Amino acid sequence: MMKAKNNDTNKGFLIDSILNNLSDKEISPSDKVKLSLIRKEKTDKPIIYIGAGTCGLAAGADQTINATKEYLISKQIDAEIIEVGCIGLCSSEPLLDVQIPGFNRISFEHVTGDKVEKILNSVFNLETPETDILGQFPKDKNQNWENVKPINEHPFFAPQKRVVLKNCGIINPVNIEQYISLGGYQGFLKTINSNSPIEVCDLIEKSGLRGRGGGGFPTGKKWKFAFNTKADQKYLICNADEGDPGAFMDRAVIEGDPHRLIEGMAVAAYGIGASKAYIYIRAEYPLAIKRLKIALDQARKYGLLGNNIFETGFDFDIKVKMGAGAFVCGEETALIHSIEGKRGMPRPRPPFPAVSGLFGKPTIINNVETLSNIPEIIARGQEWFSSIGTESSKGTKVFALSGKINLTGLVEIPMGTTIRDIIFNIAGGIKNNKKFKSVQIGGPSGGCITEANLDIQVDYESLIKVGAMMGSGGLVVMDEDNCMVDISKFFLQFIQRESCGKCIPCREGTKRMLEILESITQRPNNESPNAALERFKGILQLERLGKVIKETSLCGLGQTAPNPVLSSLKWFREEFEEHIFERKCSAGVCTELRTFKIDVDKCIGCTICAKKCPTNAIIGAKKQPHFIVEEKCIGCGTCEEVCKFDAISIS
Repeated sequence: MMKAKNNDTNKGFLIDSILNNLSDKEISPSDKVKLSLIRKEKTDKPIIYIGAGTCGLAAGADQTINATKEYLISKQIDAEIIEVGCIGLCSSEPLLDVQIPGFNRISFEHVTGDKVEKILNSVFNLETPETDILGQFPKDKNQNWENVKPINEHPFFAPQKRVVLKNCGIINPVNIEQYISLGGYQGFLKTINSNSPIEVCDLIEKSGLRGRGGGGFPTGKKWKFAFNTKADQKYLICNADEGDPGAFMDRAVIEGDPHRLIEGMAVAAYGIGASKAYIYIRAEYPLAIKRLKIALDQARKYGLLGNNIFETGFDFDIKVKMGAGAFVCGEETALIHSIEGKRGMPRPRPPFPAVSGLFGKPTIINNVETLSNIPEIIARGQEWFSSIGTESSKGTKVFALSGKINLTGLVEIPMGTTIRDIIFNIAGGIKNNKKFKSVQIGGPSGGCITEANLDIQVDYESLIKVGAMMGSGGLVVMDEDNCMVDISKFFLQFIQRESCGKCIPCREGTKRMLEILESITQRPNNESPNAALERFKGILQLERLGKVIKETSLCGLGQTAPNPVLSSLKWFREEFEEHIFERKCSAGVCTELRTFKIDVDKCIGCTICAKKCPTNAIIGAKKQPHFIVEEKCIGCGTCEEVCKFDAISIS
C-alpha cells in the first residue's frame, strides 16, 4: 500500500488547525487551501482511488491495482494511487475512482484489470466513458462530468444516511492527516479539554445511542455504571469479533476508517475513566488488523494516544488482541476470559463487567459500530443524533446485505426505515425476478421476517415483536428457491459447532434440536409405520425444547440459539409439515427428499448421466431410455445437471 507523506510540517499545521478551531480562531485563506489539498478536495496531480477492502480484493482489485501501475508507467503519468476501503456497494467491486485537477472525482464499477486502460484513456482525455460509470462526487469550483449523475443519487446510496460509513471508500484509511483535516480528533480534544467524564456520559445517554452489538442497551447508561464504580484501573474493550454468518460490518469499518474507531474509543475511555483499552478482533481479518495497527502508530506519533495527552492529564492507549474466531467470544464475559489468556467461556452474571470485568476491574465493552458513532455525536451534538430515527431507537444502523438480492454490500439507514425499503429500493429487489420468501436478520440469534411483515420498521422493539432482533446487523435475503427447514438446520449446525459446551441446555439441547430437523430431512427408505408420527412428535418437542434452552442457558448466545428455528417454525409451519408428512421439499433443497425421474420420451440413451452418477443408480442400454433406481439414488442432482436434453426432472 502506498503510504501518505507524514512530515512534521503537516503534523504541526494540522494540530494547530484543530486547536485553532477549538478556540474559534479564523482560518486564513492560505490555510484553507492547504487543508483542501490535504483533504484531497483539490489536487495538483491525478489521483486514482481503488477499492482495496477485503471484498474488493476478493473481486480482483489486486489485478486492477497492478494494471493501473503499469498504465501510469507506460504513459509516463505522474499520478497518486490510493487504496481505500469499501464504499459499501460490494456487488460492484472492483471499484476505481479518478480525480484529475479541476474536475470532480468520478467512480467506475466492475473495473477488472483488462478495463483499466480504456477507462483511464477516456478520463485523461477528458472524455466520459460510455459504460461502467457509478457516479461523480460533486465539489465546489470543480468541473462536472457531463451526463454523469452525482453518486449520492444512485439508488443504492440515495436513501442512506451515512454516519459510521461516512468516510469508508472515500478517504485513505491509513492517512491520519486526511482524517484530521476533515475534522477528525477535534471532538476528542474538545472533550478532554472542556468536559468532565460525567458530562460525556450524560451527553451520550441523552443522545439516545444504544449498543449496536445486539441487545441495544443504552450506551451512556452503561458507561455510567463503570464511571460510578471506584477502582484504581478501568478498561475499555472494543468487540470487533463479529462471527455471525453474513455479517462483515466491523471489518469494513476498520478497513475503511480506523481512525474513527480510535477516536470513539478515546472519548469513551475518558468518559468512564479508563486508561487502557483492547480491540478484540478475529485473526481472520488480516487487512483490518494491518490498517488498524498503522492507524494506532500514527495516533501515537501525533500525541493522540499515550501519557498526558496534550497536557490534559489524560493517559490512554490501545492494544490489539487477536481472537481465534470462536463465535462464543462475541459474548462479553467469554471475550474477557479470552483476553485474560483463559478459555473463552461465559460466566454467570452478576457481577456485570461494568463492575467486575477484565482482570476483576470495571470494564465497558462496546462494538465497533457503537464506538464509531461517538465522534459524530461529539462533533454535531446530542440533539442532532437524537433527531434521527424513531422514538425509542435513535440514529442510524449499518446492515450487511447478502443473499438473493441484486445489490449486496453495506448500507447505513436511519432507524425507522422499513425492511421493504432496504430490500426492494436500496438492494434492488430479488435476483432473477424470483419471489421474495424471507429475510433472516440478527444471524444465529435472530429470526426471519416474512412478506407479511416487510413493512415493519427497523428498530429494536419492532423487530422483537415479530420474533426477530437487530443483532449486529447481518441481513440475509431468501427467495422461493430456499427451504426454511434447511435454513433452520444451517443455523443450528453453526450453533452446535460454536457452542462452548459449558452449559447443558445449549450443548445438549441444540444437539437434540438438530437431530429432530435431520430426522425430517432424511431419506424415507425402510421407515416404520409410525415414522410420520414420531417425526411430528419431534417437531412438537422442538418448540418445547427451544423454549427450555432460551430460559435456562447461561449466556445470551445460548438463550437466543433457538430463535431462527422457532421463528421459521412459526411463519413456515406448512414447510415443516410437508417434510414430515409428504416427505418432500418443494424448494428441492433437501437432497435426501428429492426424487428424480427420467422422461423416456426425451432420453436418447447417451449414458452421460449413468457415467456421472456417484451411486450407480441409473441403468439402461446405450441409445435406449434410462431409468433411476430410487433405492440407490441419494438425490445429489448430478444427473439433472449433466443431462443436455432436459430429460431429468425433480418430482
